Amino acid sequence: MEVRKAVLPVAGWGTRFLPATKAMPKEMFPIIDKPVIQFIVEECLHAGIENVIFVTGRHKRPIEHHFDINTDLEKHLEHCGKTQLLKNIVEISRITNPIYIRQKEQLGLGHAVLVAEPAVGAEPFIVSLGDIVIKSEENVLSRMVDVYKRLGKSIIAVFEVEPKDVVKYGIINARYIEKDIYMVDDLIEKPRPEEAPSNLAIVGRYLFTPRIFEKIRVTPPGKGGEIQLTDAIKLLLEEEAVYAIKLNARIYDTGTPLGYIQTLVEFGLEREDIKSELFNFLKNLVAEERPALK
Repeated sequence: MEVRKAVLPVAGWGTRFLPATKAMPKEMFPIIDKPVIQFIVEECLHAGIENVIFVTGRHKRPIEHHFDINTDLEKHLEHCGKTQLLKNIVEISRITNPIYIRQKEQLGLGHAVLVAEPAVGAEPFIVSLGDIVIKSEENVLSRMVDVYKRLGKSIIAVFEVEPKDVVKYGIINARYIEKDIYMVDDLIEKPRPEEAPSNLAIVGRYLFTPRIFEKIRVTPPGKGGEIQLTDAIKLLLEEEAVYAIKLNARIYDTGTPLGYIQTLVEFGLEREDIKSELFNFLKNLVAEERPALK
C-alpha cells in the first residue's frame, strides 16, 4: 500500500519559549524568513506526500492561517510587482492538502498520533515532529518510503550522537542488517551513557503501519499522565518487526532556545545575501572584550 499521508503533531504548549509562545506557536518561529513548520511540510511534499494531517491545539491557529490562501496579500504583492515573494506564498498554500484535527488535551506524543487515526485510516503513514529540521542530500522521508516498500514494516529514523549525549534522546538497541539499516530489538528513553545499548538516537521521523494505533490504545500513561509513543513502539515490537534507518544528515532541534539560535546562525551562514555580514558580525562579537554581566 502506498504511503500517502503524514501526521504532524503540533499541539504542544512550547513552554520552553514562554512568554513568546503564549500567542505564537513555536512551529511558526522563523528560520530567517520561513517558519519551522514549513520546512517540515516541504519535506513531506518533496517525498510525494500531499495529505498533511496537523494535530493542533486551540492556540495553534496561526499554523492554519499560514497554509491558507491569503488573496489580499497576493493582490498586494502582485500590484507591487514583488513576483518572487508572491510565488513563495502561492506555492505553499496551493500545493498542500492540509487536514486539521484538534488534540483537546496534551496527553503525550502517542496520544497525538492516535488522535489522527480517523484521518489516517488503515494505511501506513509518516509521523514528523514539528520542531526537527533535517538537512540531507536525499529526502529522508523518500528514503523511508523506499525502505518500507521493500520491508513492509514500521521504520524509525535515527542518527549517531556522542556517547555523552545519549541521555538527551531515545536510544535504540538494534541489530545491523545492511548498510544503514537495522532491526530494532528495544528502545530506551534517555539512558545514562553506561546503560545505553548504542549511540543511535531517534530523530523525530517515523513511518508506521496502522497497527501502531492498536498499541497506542493499550499503552498505559507514563510520567505526567502522558502516553508515550516509544512505549507503544515497544508493544509493537512484541508482534512485528520494526526497522531503523541511520541518517547521514544535519539535524536541527528548534524546540529549545539554544537549538533554535544555533539553527538560525547556521542557516544564516548559508544564505548568500547575508552570510558575509553575519560572519563578520559573529567574528567581531567573539573577539570583542565585553564586561561580565551582573
